[in-house]
This record gives sequence, structure tokens and C-alpha cells, in this order.
Amino acid sequence: MDSSIKEEVPVHEEFILCCGVETQVLKCGPWTNLFNEQRANRPKLLIFIITDSNAQEIKDIYGLQGQVEHKLAFLRTHVPKEMKLVVIGHSIGCYISLEILKLAPELPIIRSFLLFPTIERLSETPNGRIATPLLCWLRYALYVFGYLLLKPWPEKIRSLITRIGLQMMNVQYEFSVLNILEPFCIANAVYLGGQEMMKVVERDNETIRAHLSKLTFYYGTMDAWCPTKYYEDIKKDFPEGDIRLCEKKLPHGFIIHFYGEMAGMIADWLKDDLSKIEALTHGSVTDS
Repeated sequence: MDSSIKEEVPVHEEFILCCGVETQVLKCGPWTNLFNEQRANRPKLLIFIITDSNAQEIKDIYGLQGQVEHKLAFLRTHVPKEMKLVVIGHSIGCYISLEILKLAPELPIIRSFLLFPTIERLSETPNGRIATPLLCWLRYALYVFGYLLLKPWPEKIRSLITRIGLQMMNVQYEFSVLNILEPFCIANAVYLGGQEMMKVVERDNETIRAHLSKLTFYYGTMDAWCPTKYYEDIKKDFPEGDIRLCEKKLPHGFIIHFYGEMAGMIADWLKDDLSKIEALTHGSVTDS
């Protein structure tokens, strides 16, 4: 990918009601409503990104399984059925990506990139050993801390502290991230984190085997959430799979400072798939 060529891509933020929950959607590109867009003007491919998280009502929407069902409901409700999909998961988003492949085989997912995947033995990782007692055993203490300390603060103070913290870390924030100090958000994050520690135990080899041809795994070399031993284990179990080890020493939280490098790599990996889609599209137009 030529990094010297920079194209301005429209990005806008939208909030929709999905599964009874207000859901933030960031859209890149000129399309605002895929259903209203004429078929000829629709994008040929939709890239669905599931980050390290945050129709019908879903029980336990803020739990791990609820988050899986929430993403499935979004895809089934807000994306045309014939739209080809690339699913990109990061961290626990990789676990959610595999669950989507398992639970919704009807979705036309052509590729799935699993970046720094936390898909097994999460509580046994270096960070997991620290996070498990905090998120599982001391969860209510964190709730009390959040509500007693942060709740009395005016919203302007919380926003100011968040802005200062992001500026100190040199993090750019184009959209709404200023609610991260809301006690409600902290409580939900702690609750979800606790479920991740307890439920992400065994790697789902059956789903991986069934969809191996469309999966790309990308492991870090200094990832305390996913040690290199996990890379070696899955590489041994699936020697024919596209399982890569980072050579650039990118951190698990690459989205803070190294998002451009990761986006460039994924764009390069996708070139072959995009060429095939382009060829099929031209072929169908010619045949008709």
C-alpha cells in the first residue's frame, strides 16, 4: 500500500437503536443508508470492525454473549443480505468474530482478520492473572469506587479529566469518547471484563477448522493478553492456517498510536480478495 497517497474518506458518526440499546456506529465512506442506496451505487464489500468492546431485546446485553448477539442483530438488521462482509476483530472482538461465524453461517463473510486474538485461556495470561481477581472478585468494590468518587463530579470535570488524559497519551479523538469516566460505563466494562476472564477458556477449534480458509490470525510478540506460546500452540494445531506473528513489535493496544500501520497491512492483505470481488462483479455485469 502506498502510504504517500492519502485519500480523504468521509467519516461520520451515527447512533442507532439496536437490541434496545443505543449503539454508536462510525461509517467510513459516502454511504449513509445501504438499503436506500441503489444497487449499482452500493459498495461491493462491507468491512465490519469489532473492537475490544463496549430488533429484539437481548437478555444480558452487556455480558459477553449479549455482545455477540448484539453484533449479529446489527448485521442482520442493518446490512443487506447479499452484501459481502469482511469482519475484523481485535482482542475480545476476535472471540466475538468466531462466534459470529459459528452462529450465523448464512452471512456472506469472505474474510475475517483476528488481531491480537484473546480467544483462549484468558485468565491464565500475565494480564489475566492480574485482571481476574480485580474484575471477578473485587468487582463490586470497583462499582462503589466509580459511583462514590466519580458520580458526584460535574460532567464538565469528568470531560476535562478525560481530555487531559487523552492529550497526555497523545491520543486523537475525533468522536465521542468522553463518557469513559461515567460510572455506568465503568460498571459495564468491569462486568464484561469479568465474564471474559471466566468464559474465554478453550479455543473453539471446531469453528476455526470449519472456516480456516477465510481466517487470518495476527499475534503479537510482546502481548501480555496473548503470549507467544498461544501463537505456537495454534500454529502447531493448524499448520495450514494463515497464522502470523507480528514482526513490527506492535503492542496489543495498537489502536492508540499504530492504527495507520495496521490499517496499511490489512489493506495489503485484502488486495487479492478485492480483486476477486471486482472480477466477479464485472463478470456478472457482462453476463447480463
